[in-house]
Amino acid sequence: MGSMVELEWVLEEVAEDPRFPYRLTVRRGMRLVLALRTQDRWPGSSGHIFCLREEGRTWSTPTGELERVAVVAMERFGKRLSLVLNRPRKKRCDFLFLVKPYKEQDGSYEQIFWRTQEALRQRRPRSKLSTYVSPQLTILADSRERYGWSFPEESSKRKALAVGDYALEVDGELVAVVERKTLPNLLAEFGRMAVFHQQLAELGSYPAPALVIEAAYADLLSPAKVCPYTPTFAAKALAELQAFHPGLPMIFAGSRKLAREWVLRFFQAVRAHLADEPHPAIRQALAVAVGEEGEEEGETTEPAPIARSRRKQKKGEDHA
Repeated sequence: MGSMVELEWVLEEVAEDPRFPYRLTVRRGMRLVLALRTQDRWPGSSGHIFCLREEGRTWSTPTGELERVAVVAMERFGKRLSLVLNRPRKKRCDFLFLVKPYKEQDGSYEQIFWRTQEALRQRRPRSKLSTYVSPQLTILADSRERYGWSFPEESSKRKALAVGDYALEVDGELVAVVERKTLPNLLAEFGRMAVFHQQLAELGSYPAPALVIEAAYADLLSPAKVCPYTPTFAAKALAELQAFHPGLPMIFAGSRKLAREWVLRFFQAVRAHLADEPHPAIRQALAVAVGEEGEEEGETTEPAPIARSRRKQKKGEDHA
């Protein structure tokens, strides 16, 4: 998502609540992005901490602030809301939001687990991808593409694309766009770098872009394969492309067959991620974090400033 410079992570103590003695909030100014009551200050040896959302419940008032730190990044990965904090230790964690049906009655209930990077490493869960299941794809191939790839297992059609050679269409919108290059195509672009930069800038404006090359990086270092350029020039040209477009993946797939395979799996993962409806709390938190939700929607405004903690941290001490 966008820049996290405005987001703050705030931990407060709640002396009158022995079950949930801490309040954890993520804030954007006076707006609440996320507000949870937690059973501990940071997940420890237990691996995770059970949390409850403040929304819809009456809670004791916090008695003091224990910590305030900037949020570097906040992203959704499937059912997880992942955060990175601006501190040297204990900085990565996520919140797993689950909705489970009752076993003996109608309806469902919510579970939230706060987990850290270290706990996830120690647990060593079985391999499972968030994007394992993908619906049928609609892949568009640029009508000007010659000797292109085919995707017989998916729904595909030819259409003039503004940029790129292949695109994933969802509900009439292009959500992923790929520019395909053979090694001779790439070398030709080195001769018109200013125009190529413009094309890649447009490609990078789509939600999920990629530049896929039907060659290996080692081919750029072969004098016979990059002639009339030198390997040094070819390597520098590619480095400039990546430096000027840092958010654009540039994939050396190795061959035409492997490039087509990479693009298919990439489109499947993008489509599966879009089809995985996020938990309402995650969706609302991300919307508030980037200022896309109105002030009147949801519980997002902090009613009053919270008093600073009476406890002073010792220099160099980590209370995360």
